[in-house]
Amino acid sequence: MTKILTPQRFWAIMAAYGIGAAVIFITAPFVGGEHLNMGQVLNSLVHGTPSVDADIFLYHRLPRVLLGFFVGGTLGVVGAALQVVLKNVLAEPYILGIAGGGAVGAVAAISIPGLFFHFGPFTSIQFLSLAGCLFCIGGLYWLAQRPSGISMNTILLAGVTFNILCSAAILLIRYLVNPHQLVAMDRWMMGGLDVVGYGDLISLLPFLIPGLVMVFIQANSLNQLAFGEDMAHGRGVDVRNVQRMVFLGTGLATAAAVSLAGPIGFVGLVIPHAVRRLSGYDHRVVLPASFLLGGGVLTLCDLVARTAVHPTEMPVGIITAMIGGPVFLKILLARK
Repeated sequence: MTKILTPQRFWAIMAAYGIGAAVIFITAPFVGGEHLNMGQVLNSLVHGTPSVDADIFLYHRLPRVLLGFFVGGTLGVVGAALQVVLKNVLAEPYILGIAGGGAVGAVAAISIPGLFFHFGPFTSIQFLSLAGCLFCIGGLYWLAQRPSGISMNTILLAGVTFNILCSAAILLIRYLVNPHQLVAMDRWMMGGLDVVGYGDLISLLPFLIPGLVMVFIQANSLNQLAFGEDMAHGRGVDVRNVQRMVFLGTGLATAAAVSLAGPIGFVGLVIPHAVRRLSGYDHRVVLPASFLLGGGVLTLCDLVARTAVHPTEMPVGIITAMIGGPVFLKILLARK
C-alpha cells in the first residue's frame, strides 16, 4: 500500500537526496587529474589572492560541476514526466528523438557558415537546438493524436523515425562541412561538460527554468494521469492541457541541456526508475528527487570521465551510455 505523503515524509526524502547530491557537488570540484593546492584555493577565496589553482577551481571545475548538475537534473525530470505522459517506461528525450532534434540544430549552428551568431548572452546554437527539440516533440504529438487520445505505438514508431532522420541530417552536415570542423562536431556529439567561466551557464537558465517550472507544476496531474487518461478526466484533469504543458516544458528544458552539453543519453531513462524504486511513485517526490539524483549522478559520471584516462579526458556521454545501455536492456527484458 502506498504511504501517504506527509510534509515530514516529503522533507525527509528530499533531505536524503539533497545530502547525497551535496556531497558529490562539494567534493567534485576538488578532484581532478591536476592536483590543486587547497590552501592556495581557500586563501584566494577568502582573501582574493591571485592563484593559478584558484583560477582552475573557480573558472574550470566549478562551472563544469554546476553544468553537470543542471543538465543531469534536467534530463532526470524530463524523463520522469515523459514516461507518465507517454505511458511508456522506456520514454526519454534521447530515445524518442527529441535530443536528436536539438543535436541537429546545434550541429548546424556549429558547422554551417553564416548560421553561428551571438544575441546577447545567447548563441544560435541554443536557438536552433530549441527549434529542433520543439519540432521533434511537436511532430511526435501531432502524429500520435487520435480522437481517443495519444497512440503509444505511434509515439514509439515516430520516435524511432525521428532518430533515424536526425542521424541522417547530421551525416549530411558532416559530409558537407569543412573537414577541420569534423573533430569539433564529433566531440560535441559525444556529449561533454567542458565549459570555461559562467557565461554559458547564465545563458542556459532562461530556457531551463521556464521548462522545468512547466513540468513541476504538473506533478499532481501526473499522479492522476499515471492511472490512465479516463480516470484523470473523471477527476477533473484537463489531460490535453497537461500533455501540451509537459511537451512544451520538456522541449524547452531538453533544448537548454542539449545546446551546451550535447546529446547525453540514458540519464532520463535510468534516473526516474531508480527514484521510483527508492521512493515510490508520487510525482511530487519523483520530480524533485529525479533532479537531485540526476544532477548528482551526471556530476559523478563526469568526474570519472575527466580522471579515468588522465592526462586526457573522456566525453561523459560515453560513461552514461555504458551505464544506461545495460539498464535499458534490463527494462526491455522485464517488460517482455
